[in-house]
Amino acid sequence: MSLPPLAALRAFEAAARHQSFKKAAAEIAVTPTAISHQIRLLEETLGIRLFDRRPRQVVLTPAGHELFPVLRDGFASVSYTHLTLP
Repeated sequence: MSLPPLAALRAFEAAARHQSFKKAAAEIAVTPTAISHQIRLLEETLGIRLFDRRPRQVVLTPAGHELFPVLRDGFASVSYTHLTLP
């Protein structure tokens, strides 16, 4: 299995944090359709569903709940490390 694209991981992390594709899209400066596409790409790469898509609402699946804190903490760690380097 190859690694998922960073854009797909970032889209998932933002959508999971906001529980909204629209808010994630605004944060990353792309369209909600682009967020949805990136998350579908991630789901296909991993072979699991990460969200239950419902009208006007996205809900994490159990697999999404497991992945979210790993990515959230990973992105936070990278951001923190980047800011503290000389």
